[in-house]
Amino acid sequence: MFTAAEVGAGNRQAAGRGAPGRGAAEELQLCLSVISKMGGAVSAGEDNDELIDNLKEAQYIRSELVEQAFRAIDRADYYLEEFKENAYKDLAWKHGNIHLSAPCIYSEVMEALDLQPGLSFLNLGSGTGYLSSMVGLILGPFGVNHGVELHSDVTEYAKQKLEFFIRTSDSFDKFDFCEPSFVTGNCLEISPDCSQYDRVYCGAGVQKEHEEYMKSLLKVGGILVMPLEEKLTKITRTGPSAWETKKILAVSFAPLIQPCQSENGKSRLVQLPPLAVRSLQDLARIAIRGTIKKVIHQEAVNKNGNGLKNTPRFKRRRVRRRRMETIVFLDKEVFASRISNPSDDNSSGDLEEERQEEEVTTPPNTKPEPPVNFLREKVLSLPLPDPLKYYLLYYREK
Repeated sequence: MFTAAEVGAGNRQAAGRGAPGRGAAEELQLCLSVISKMGGAVSAGEDNDELIDNLKEAQYIRSELVEQAFRAIDRADYYLEEFKENAYKDLAWKHGNIHLSAPCIYSEVMEALDLQPGLSFLNLGSGTGYLSSMVGLILGPFGVNHGVELHSDVTEYAKQKLEFFIRTSDSFDKFDFCEPSFVTGNCLEISPDCSQYDRVYCGAGVQKEHEEYMKSLLKVGGILVMPLEEKLTKITRTGPSAWETKKILAVSFAPLIQPCQSENGKSRLVQLPPLAVRSLQDLARIAIRGTIKKVIHQEAVNKNGNGLKNTPRFKRRRVRRRRMETIVFLDKEVFASRISNPSDDNSSGDLEEERQEEEVTTPPNTKPEPPVNFLREKVLSLPLPDPLKYYLLYYREK
């Protein structure tokens, strides 16, 4: 038996026992399928920050940009209210047509895409918009962020979640955001006259016969990440007809749905949003907000001598791997396994040490101070007419 972290990242060692009577190869394949379908590569967190801490410890999140994007958007905000208690588990979630991959999968995808400001990104099977919004935090205001989703109800759900994020989240003011645009349609029917992209991700299993089609969506120098033949695969276009391929980890995604012909026998071509040119007014708002952020940063440097620090998280617990149980039903058989870590042997000592740390560092009956939105405070203090202040703040709620 192999741990989820070992199968996913390939750099951690563990051993245990599997179901009786199974050969080693069969058992490994079963484990790969179980882990990739369900997630569970890291232990559950109590909140979004602890989930990210666990992903970092397991080395699924390895870069600062990806970490910042994951911390900026609360995964629970993309769940239906009655299922939010599961938001910080490293598991996929599906309800009707709404679907979220496991956090360990999203983090591997984000790392593999090697995102940078100003790039163009196409998300095939964009779903709730959770991944697209995290990508938009890195692309910045001059990037391109498009998503294609098969189900119209999920497209509307994604638009609602995007509106909620822009209207209410302080993270929106901490980043220069590339707002995603979502369209409904089958991603295998994208119009051939659409532009190519720097980065492309497909969130459904790609059959071998569609590999060349996916590659055609990519610019030279671009990166395509997709599940291909049960492996999350990174393909880099190094020339007009030259490619580099890297297998990242074993996964199991639902396959792409094949296009259906319309009544007249023709396919329904999907038109992606045009590459819009920003208005002068919008460019001015971006420039003003950027200048204010620089002023805030410089004020912090002058005051503290070390720049603007992130607000410290309250009562952060030292990260520990927790023991996890996985029960999987395959046809009429039940396969039960335990995924453990060497640190499990010292769990009681860790708990006692953690309790003592909290007693020493945490004052009794204290609550965390709400984070300060420095950009908002600075804009509201400017000697400007209120309508202009609200415009600079994108008419967002406090």
